[in-house]
Amino acid sequence: MDIKTLQSDMVAAMKAKNKGRKDAISALVSAVKKAAIDEGCREDIPQSLVDRVILKELKTAKEQLDTCPAERTDLLEEYQLRHDVIKEYAPAMMSEEEVKAYITEKFAEVVATKNKGQIMKAVMAELKGKADGKVINQVVAQLCK
Repeated sequence: MDIKTLQSDMVAAMKAKNKGRKDAISALVSAVKKAAIDEGCREDIPQSLVDRVILKELKTAKEQLDTCPAERTDLLEEYQLRHDVIKEYAPAMMSEEEVKAYITEKFAEVVATKNKGQIMKAVMAELKGKADGKVINQVVAQLCK
């Protein structure tokens, strides 16, 4: 995902007078711009940074949904809408089978050591942002048995 797509979708949501969608996309754009400024790449924002920020915002939205009291239906609807909009822009994550195949193929020599710490260190550097950390952890734990 790139920042230009987010911005054009935000404009489209404004024109359609879809406030919930516009607010969610606007929050994403703001978070991406802030992260770009923090990393010193204000003008040329890399796609990897945009994806990383989107995943972080998706995780935040999921936590808001999970912690919101059930009786606050107004907030639940707002959080659900925000989560759904952000999820549209999130990069596709690798499945458990894909992660297992990738690890056994690329990191066969590290997996042979059965040292979970070493395996996680090597694998996380490669798969960060491509697969969920919990899934990677489960696969590595299975391989270390």
